[in-house]
Amino acid sequence: MNPKKIKKLLEDIKGSKVSVSEALTALKGMPYEELDNTVLDTHRSLRKGFPEVIYGEGKTTEQIKAVVRAMASRKENCLVTRMDEKKAKALKKTFPAATYCKVSKTFFMKSHKIEASGKGVIMVISAGTSDVPVAEEAALVAEYMGNTVRRLYDVGVAGIHRLLCKKDDLWAANVLIVVAGMEGALPSVVAGLVSRPVIAVPTSVGYGANLGGLTTLMAMLNSCACGITVVNIDNGFGAAYAASLINREQS
Repeated sequence: MNPKKIKKLLEDIKGSKVSVSEALTALKGMPYEELDNTVLDTHRSLRKGFPEVIYGEGKTTEQIKAVVRAMASRKENCLVTRMDEKKAKALKKTFPAATYCKVSKTFFMKSHKIEASGKGVIMVISAGTSDVPVAEEAALVAEYMGNTVRRLYDVGVAGIHRLLCKKDDLWAANVLIVVAGMEGALPSVVAGLVSRPVIAVPTSVGYGANLGGLTTLMAMLNSCACGITVVNIDNGFGAAYAASLINREQS
């Protein structure tokens, strides 16, 4: 239950449109709902402005299905990350209106219109095409959270002119998510060009000495450019969530 629904419920009680007992029934599912293998945080929207996001990797199709069904019954939009194609196909049979992105491995079941909550543009930048799956996770999550998103892909430091010719777009963004593998240099370059927050996402893309993204992570943490925040390896979701909190219209 989100703040808007709580506010309406309180107004309906005040206006005698809803009885106290009816209000108690509406609220009895808070702050959580126990499913067979999951305890769903039904209070998350009220606290964070966005419902609980389901991490799909490691969960069975039936476990994910139960969560999506529970959230849909509450008229909550449901986002599942790290969803493989096999599980997605099985879930689409039950939820045909849901959307699945094979590249980002995100599954989204929309129960109501996504309301705009961002006060500016979130720009998602990738160093290389191999970084796009993580970048797309970030971009789609940010869109599902009500932000306007712009994408700028394959503009890494090996051909820095590809980035520099887009400086007007960089300057127009309110928050920038920069996704890179290999030596992880791109966030430093971007942060040196803009006056806005930059969220760096290291990816596991790279040859042996990349160490599965650890080299990239350490490079980003050691950046000399100001205004950079670094999330975990391949964590496009975490970057998008942080960017959305920064970009959100405060009420």
